[in-house]
Amino acid sequence: MAIGLNHYLIVSAILFALGIFGIITRKNAIMVLMGLELVLNSANINFIAFSKFGGLNIEGHLAAIFVIILAAAEAAVALAIILNIYQNWRNINVDEIAKMKE
Repeated sequence: MAIGLNHYLIVSAILFALGIFGIITRKNAIMVLMGLELVLNSANINFIAFSKFGGLNIEGHLAAIFVIILAAAEAAVALAIILNIYQNWRNINVDEIAKMKE
């Protein structure tokens, strides 16, 4: 049995659903960031799969590399913000952080 485009899309959809579930249901800011990384990785799988099977040649790979760079920058900035919030308020609960701005 050969692995086709449908297999990649199914794996990508599962990762996307798990990422959205993690973003929506988690209260811990680190877990929300992990869910966001799953969503970005599912987009990378789609870029690579369509590049392989759709005839996009190198464009899909370049888009995936750009998303990886974007995810690394997002993780660095978001973790710095979370560490700063934890240092000031000793809490990284997303609901509590939202109440702090009021």
